Amino acid sequence: MVAPLAFRIFPPAADLCPVFLFSALPGLLHGRLLQAPADWAAEVRHLLLDSRRVGLPAGALFFALRGPSHDGHRYLPELYAQGVRLFIVEEGRALPGGLAAYPAAGIVAVGSPLAALQAIAATHRAEFTGPVIGITGSNGKTIVKEWLAQLLSPDEDICRSPRSFNSQVGVPLSVWDLNPERHTLGIFEAGISEVGEMARLAAVIQPTEGIFTTLGTAHDAGFASSEQKLAEKLRLFQGPQFRRLFYCYDQPLVRAAVAHERLPGFSWTRHAGQPADIYFALDQSTSGTTSLHAQYTRVGLEAAFALPFSDAPSVENALHCLAVLLHRAVEPDEIQRRLARLHPVAMRLEMKLGRHDSYLLDDTYNNDLAGLALALDALGRQSRPGRRTLILSDVLESGLSAPELYARVATLLPAAGISRLVGIGAAINQHQTLFAHAPATEFYPTTEAFLATLDPNAFAREVILIKGARRFGFERIVAALQAQQHGTVLEVNLDALSHNLQHYRRQLRPGTKLMVMVKAFAYGAGSYEVASLLEFQRADYLAVAYPDEGVALREAGISLPIMVMNPAPDSFGTLRHYRLEPEIYSFEMLKEYLSAFPVAADGAAVQAALIGHSGAPAIHLKLDTGMRRLGFDEADLPDLIALLQRYASRLHVASIMTHLAAADEAGHDDFTREQLVTFRRMAAALEAALGHAVLKHALNSAGILRFPEAHFDMVRLGIGLYGVDASGRDNAALRPVSQLRTTISQIKTLPSGRTVGYGRRGTATEANRRIATLAIGYADGYDRRFGNGAGTVLIHGQAAPLVGSVCMDMCMVDVTLIPEAKAGDVALVFGEGLPLPELAARIGTIAYELLTNVSERVKRVFISE
Repeated sequence: MVAPLAFRIFPPAADLCPVFLFSALPGLLHGRLLQAPADWAAEVRHLLLDSRRVGLPAGALFFALRGPSHDGHRYLPELYAQGVRLFIVEEGRALPGGLAAYPAAGIVAVGSPLAALQAIAATHRAEFTGPVIGITGSNGKTIVKEWLAQLLSPDEDICRSPRSFNSQVGVPLSVWDLNPERHTLGIFEAGISEVGEMARLAAVIQPTEGIFTTLGTAHDAGFASSEQKLAEKLRLFQGPQFRRLFYCYDQPLVRAAVAHERLPGFSWTRHAGQPADIYFALDQSTSGTTSLHAQYTRVGLEAAFALPFSDAPSVENALHCLAVLLHRAVEPDEIQRRLARLHPVAMRLEMKLGRHDSYLLDDTYNNDLAGLALALDALGRQSRPGRRTLILSDVLESGLSAPELYARVATLLPAAGISRLVGIGAAINQHQTLFAHAPATEFYPTTEAFLATLDPNAFAREVILIKGARRFGFERIVAALQAQQHGTVLEVNLDALSHNLQHYRRQLRPGTKLMVMVKAFAYGAGSYEVASLLEFQRADYLAVAYPDEGVALREAGISLPIMVMNPAPDSFGTLRHYRLEPEIYSFEMLKEYLSAFPVAADGAAVQAALIGHSGAPAIHLKLDTGMRRLGFDEADLPDLIALLQRYASRLHVASIMTHLAAADEAGHDDFTREQLVTFRRMAAALEAALGHAVLKHALNSAGILRFPEAHFDMVRLGIGLYGVDASGRDNAALRPVSQLRTTISQIKTLPSGRTVGYGRRGTATEANRRIATLAIGYADGYDRRFGNGAGTVLIHGQAAPLVGSVCMDMCMVDVTLIPEAKAGDVALVFGEGLPLPELAARIGTIAYELLTNVSERVKRVFISE
């Protein structure tokens, strides 16, 4: 007999996490109890989706989610070993080791663990009787949510989505944090990419009010039309409890859809005479601020406001928030005071190289408990060796009493492996005793006091998370600990990289393994950071070009199998020491390999020199099926088979591979198919000789998409991971990963006829031509062929052509038509708005070259939401 649903906050004075009793779950989820836990009254306090993020196992309920490339059921033994005892599994799925492997665990089987996650969150949401604002739209959801929370924080204790948690799993995890005993308002964003998703999110959020931001082109591929996408998004606002939708009247499709659905609307417009609730008359200024006049006729209100920015997207986002405040009857003077304090939203965590071989995770200005938990999770995922330090200011946006808040903070630290806490601020200082169990602690009253005693040597070889409220000015700490740099930066978006990885994974047949290329400094992106993400995303293999690349990854803590494509014979000992696996492509190399790891043929005793070592690395056999570069030819097979059979007792073949010459070019498809036929034939002969199956792989990024019948056992993902589709057929599905940015060093106004740069190749042909010098040159990897107008950069979103030759450390661009350009401004060299394939075509090369040419002296900044 299943007990009735029991849900409570327990106990309110000590722990504000929501709690379900496990005994209630089968009835709530319409699930089947497979096994009762040792403690039938076990409390569910944490919803867990990832075996790598367990944190506190007590009270954790794991949902075994399944997708095209992952299956949470695989990780039950690992979770059980870590102390997790409560599980939601999928009905009919076999559990690793069977029920007997989890004797003390409570396990409930349901039709869909994802639906169960959402049902638990929806039940929890129903306990909250206060207002909840749901936010959706194509753009601006996260900014509007964060700004609205800032603007309403003096009036409300707010629970909001952390960062951009707006997906089918992000929304229920966000709503789970809603606390009826503490919060007075919830603000949650919802994003969808296909039909049917919003109805599920609406059941979880159950908004009483809503904001629709904009209707753009994001996720168009998942819908038949813009009208269908809009109708799906508006399903968020159709529950019986819904009272009001804030939206911009100036969007015709949105206006018509709101009227058609008969949604209770509250609209604003920027055009006089429109029948909207509020009219905003804008006066854009050039000083980075915007002045506006608001008319709210229904209540007879007119007021003037100033926004602390002037760019169109920020103004649009702020007007959504301003409409909410005016409807809530916040006094105009108070609104202006709050608007003046509005600050940019730090939605991303940045990873940077620090001084003395340290590594910085810069997450300043995102200062709440949920954001801290996410940042600590990111810190815990770092595989770099060295101790973990957290530099933390007072947490200002929690809504908790100080003792409750810092007790909660203290419980978060062990799971992230924190070795040292540096606390800055009066409040955290007053509660030092709550951190008595931390291995090492330091406390300072102010940022200035910490900087006065800061010795960067004391943070050598550490991984340091820096997280502080805006008023503490922690950017000064980042600057003090960061490695020296110049004004050129390659920004690598790890979220975009994850998106591209999952896109290719969705193309694979079930069970197909994924080898990812991180050679050439991960195509210029940065080997360790990319490899670390791939390890977290459970790639099967990494591939590098040379042994030293693999050695660097091992020394940074990367443990995935690594294939080395160009091993030198004198590196075989290094390969064994660092567990690197060579690609073997010739008899000469195979014989060198056998000499380096002397083994007796026919299973005889191993030579004494080998006793005690870990054995020879596995090898990857390269077959030449038409590339005519490296590899064994088909005529070589008899001799190759003889060698393999002779040394079979000690020679482990990890894979058989080939390289396609033109997988990205449809005009050579017949040749590619001939290569694949040859590869199948050669691989079959080798497997027959070895007496067992071996991993087989042939496809690169373009081949994954164009030849799905040849995925074999593994594919090799390269340039596609970094956002470039070499085949040209799937660009819309990929996100650009890298942005190269530099700064303007100086601007000169040149009279007509004056020349610019070496060789006087750049000429100012018109009077008063403005020439900006940029802090990037060919030593940074910016190709000299871009000189003399072939290249273009973007400054303030406008094109500025190259003038004269590209120099070693700088180049010059024409900014005559960009009058607002000034020294210190940022210039985009490639990225969004300047795609790599387009730039490569201008100088007759390929995107690979532009990416891999970016010099290692250019600072890499890795960002993640």
